[in-house]
Amino acid sequence: MATNPHTSFQNYIDSPILLGIHKIRANIYLHNPLLGEPKMSVELLDGATIINFIEDEEAFNKTIQSHFARLDADHDGLLSYAEMIKDLQSLRVFETHFGVDIKRDPKEVAETYGALFVQFDRDASGAVDLEEFKAETKQMMLAMASGIGFLPVQMVLEEDSLLKIAVELESAKVAA
Repeated sequence: MATNPHTSFQNYIDSPILLGIHKIRANIYLHNPLLGEPKMSVELLDGATIINFIEDEEAFNKTIQSHFARLDADHDGLLSYAEMIKDLQSLRVFETHFGVDIKRDPKEVAETYGALFVQFDRDASGAVDLEEFKAETKQMMLAMASGIGFLPVQMVLEEDSLLKIAVELESAKVAA
């Protein structure tokens, strides 16, 4: 009798060993308080972790609203480029290659961040409202989930990042 590969994979994901990893979750802190760097930890996640987070509308919406409010420095209900740029730069996707800092043309980096902002600013108003922010964040997270796939990977995540929150939500559900 042929086995369903999805079922076999799901059995692997639900195995006591992997669930134990989720329960134990090695939190290796890479934080230097003297430098003011964010607290980070190594976490295990896969595409399903992200998708499950997005599909939990209550948790996803609450997290997005909180993240949006933290970025909205002037509390006007809109994110300007200046308010979003710090968050986009914290991702450091253009300044590193496999974790190693590389020198990029500052003009090229600025243009790329500008293009990212335009992705969020769907109505081209010059500012991003909560619904635009939520919709584009969802699209980006779905793209990450697709890129990661369904085999678990280890990633270094900032403590208050959306991916870290997704991992914590999944861990809480597994522990329950």
